[in-house]
Amino acid sequence: MTTETTIEQPLFKKVLIANRGEIALRILRCLQSLEIPSVAIYHYSEERSPLLTQADEAIEIIGDSPSAAYLDVAQIIEICQRLGVDAVHPGYGFLSENAKFAVALAEAGIQFIGPTHQSIDLMGDKINSRNFVAERGFPVPPSVTMDADSPEFIDAIKEMTFPLVVKASAGGGGKGMSIVNSIDELEATLRVAASEAEKYFGDKRVYVERYFESARHIEVQVLGDGKTVIHLGERECSIQRRFQKVIEEAPSPALDQTKRKELCEAAVGIAQAANYTSVGTVEFLYTPQGEFFFLEMNTRIQVEHPVTEMVYGVDLIAAQIKVAAGLPLDLAQADIVMNGHAIECRLCAEDAFNNFIPETGKVLFLKEPAGEGIRFDSSLYSGQDITTSFDPMLAKLVVHAATREEAIAGAIQGLKDLVLLGVNSNCEFLIKVLEHPAFLSGDIDTGFINTYSEDLTANGPEKDQLQAVLSATYLSDRETTLLNDATPQPYTAIGHWRN
Repeated sequence: MTTETTIEQPLFKKVLIANRGEIALRILRCLQSLEIPSVAIYHYSEERSPLLTQADEAIEIIGDSPSAAYLDVAQIIEICQRLGVDAVHPGYGFLSENAKFAVALAEAGIQFIGPTHQSIDLMGDKINSRNFVAERGFPVPPSVTMDADSPEFIDAIKEMTFPLVVKASAGGGGKGMSIVNSIDELEATLRVAASEAEKYFGDKRVYVERYFESARHIEVQVLGDGKTVIHLGERECSIQRRFQKVIEEAPSPALDQTKRKELCEAAVGIAQAANYTSVGTVEFLYTPQGEFFFLEMNTRIQVEHPVTEMVYGVDLIAAQIKVAAGLPLDLAQADIVMNGHAIECRLCAEDAFNNFIPETGKVLFLKEPAGEGIRFDSSLYSGQDITTSFDPMLAKLVVHAATREEAIAGAIQGLKDLVLLGVNSNCEFLIKVLEHPAFLSGDIDTGFINTYSEDLTANGPEKDQLQAVLSATYLSDRETTLLNDATPQPYTAIGHWRN
């Protein structure tokens, strides 16, 4: 008597990773855990990336610049068709929130691992998304979204309370944003903001909203399958420079259970109203008075998704892939249970003591922090050239512990244990933020770095000098020999990240 064995088929035949760096490796490890064949793309300047040796296939992409190569929709689709790829994961940045890319893939018979192009269009337009949210009874900041050329525009602005912030309708990542403190500053600021918006996003429309100087930036992770939406708690993202996040944590130290429930349910309601599919993030301003206002919804995986994964034990990339394959959510809201606290620090190649100017160099030696509860998401390797071709973020240190105090202590120790020679980073600055009494007490808002700039930038040059001395010593002792094995360990499951 024989027994037939049913072999479960992979969710997709082959997935192309339309990204680079640490998020590409993160996606690859998840594909490996799901036993889905992978295709990596790369620009020739990254031909030594560890991603290429671990992916099942690796294909070079050509472009006028490295970033242009990763934005070449026609080239990516041609590679997919040539290699039999039936799904693409865009990661974050690049084409991750490009509705035209999602449509082009669909027309080619390829699944976009993300939300529908309608959701991307709706939430990618900040003016339309705000109107959509407000019409459904959710709070938005006091704002003026009419055309800036309208005769009523200035009159509407005069009714508002300064300071104001000017934002690009198609914006993101802090680009195209400016703070205005008086009506006299407005006209020039509007011109600059519209010009930047057209340059970065191809859409010159801008809007104006009240700027809350002491507000927090709190976001809620949502996950939907087009029918059901659940949340996986909130993240505190108030530590920012130039409107860009530096340190994130989950949960927020500002929320009690009542306010957490209210905020998260609002996020779920917004996502349900949009019939949202895939992972997404609903971002809010949270005032000292306990009010919250919708800011925007990001229709992709976030840079800071690891803190949610560590606290809730859910693989968000795997969830994305399963929903994209047509599977319903295998989690209910009751299954989502908070466990401890997590802190994420973005390690960037920049001079944090000199207005965060991007730094360049070559990775000479890397010693990653390790230990219980430590996750270091990186694609750094010895000999890697760090240039200004891409975003300056090099890696992410994530620490999970039973309490916020323990997570902070672990993050500080992890940063102190990190050794990165050959390129200056913001490592010392991150330590200063984490050790600051206001941060330790949870008394933070989006103006934290500006408020405490003197404390945070004191004694900065000494660290740069130490970096130069150590790098010179290393080169002298070892010439160009590269000591460390930077090959990342295979991904197995949440909680097993080179611990």
